[in-house]
Amino acid sequence: MKANKNSIIWMCNSCGNEFGAWSGKCSYCGEWNTIKEVKVVGGKHKNSTTQNAIEVLRLSEIETDNHRRISTGVEEMNRVLGGGIVPGSVILLGGEPGIGKSTLLLQLCQNICNVLYVSGEESLHQIKSRADRIGVKESGCRLVASGDLLQIKVECETSRPALLIIDSIQTVYLDNVESSTGSVSQVKECGIFLQRLAKQLNIPVLIIGHVTKEGDIAGPRLLEHIVDVVLYLEGDRFNDARILRGVKNRFGATNEVGIFSLDERGMTEIKNPSELFLSEKTNLAGSVVTAMIEGTRPILIEVQALVTPTNFGYPKRTSSGFDLNRLNLLAAVITKKTNINLSNCDIYLNIVGGIKVIEPAVDLAVCVAIISSQKNIPAKENICIFGEVGLSGEVRRVVRQKEREKEAKNLGYTLPKVIKNVSEIKELLVS
Repeated sequence: MKANKNSIIWMCNSCGNEFGAWSGKCSYCGEWNTIKEVKVVGGKHKNSTTQNAIEVLRLSEIETDNHRRISTGVEEMNRVLGGGIVPGSVILLGGEPGIGKSTLLLQLCQNICNVLYVSGEESLHQIKSRADRIGVKESGCRLVASGDLLQIKVECETSRPALLIIDSIQTVYLDNVESSTGSVSQVKECGIFLQRLAKQLNIPVLIIGHVTKEGDIAGPRLLEHIVDVVLYLEGDRFNDARILRGVKNRFGATNEVGIFSLDERGMTEIKNPSELFLSEKTNLAGSVVTAMIEGTRPILIEVQALVTPTNFGYPKRTSSGFDLNRLNLLAAVITKKTNINLSNCDIYLNIVGGIKVIEPAVDLAVCVAIISSQKNIPAKENICIFGEVGLSGEVRRVVRQKEREKEAKNLGYTLPKVIKNVSEIKELLVS
């Protein structure tokens, strides 16, 4: 049966799979309430036997340049990218609106010659005002305030820029897709169009994408699958620290991070992140310094806990930057293996600086901070505590322990006596 010229399909925002009818749950990825209505234009894809033959090469016939990279001029971003931008690659930079994505990329334009900056959100005067504010001087950056990707392709074929920046993917469009700008189908088709453009012209493309309240880039998850590199710019709007995290990289290691500070001068690289997160550290009850691993480097951070008697029958547990389920687990271990009863106490935990911790190496520091706050006794001064805590209360060694110890000593912190169980935590407190 022949399809209508304009038909309606249903597409999952999470995985990008298409369906003939709506359902509450996607049968491919298992997500709920992610299937949205999409209008498809018939005749867009044509089956033709008159197309040019495809080129088939042997592996030995393909010439490579061993991933020659373009330096961004920003060491922290080069670190996350694996050394720089690979020509012909597609990079997706996600983050909440106002987190500093456009500011960071505008600063890159000063370090790379012949950049084509496509802005679909701001006028050229607005971009110029931001450049003056953050001190970006005249460079080889050329600005375009248009969202028509077909016109952008013509410009790229003529000028062959060293880098194409799209700000943002939710504001560009293709005329042959009959749906509004920013819709699921537009974002999907524009992403595929830019991926083909990058490969055909060997031009790196850097795409900005806003994230939803769930933390995913707005649009189908297929957008993250077709690009070569996925970066996320994280941070708290009420905190200056910004973390550029790589979650996918076909040309380098993943889980690398770059640390920046956002102020009126723009994004400033932080060479020593530990000093940033410990700049206002005070030796009070409930405050402990620990060492975490972000990417390939150790970072010292401050863990704060507040323990207060609950006024209700059910104690409250709240955490910022730390997994809440892990906090409940550690509170149960403390209650079980020590003489400290937390069943009638509210516990509030905070990782200072807006950074998020997912590794178990900070378990011991969390336990020490909780016990220190409950007893109102500070931990010993200038000590760095890390270790994984098991359900039996035992303290285990952590990965890359030597690197954590070296970073702590370089910043003037000492390592306390090794303890084997949470029942020995009192030895880490001021006597």
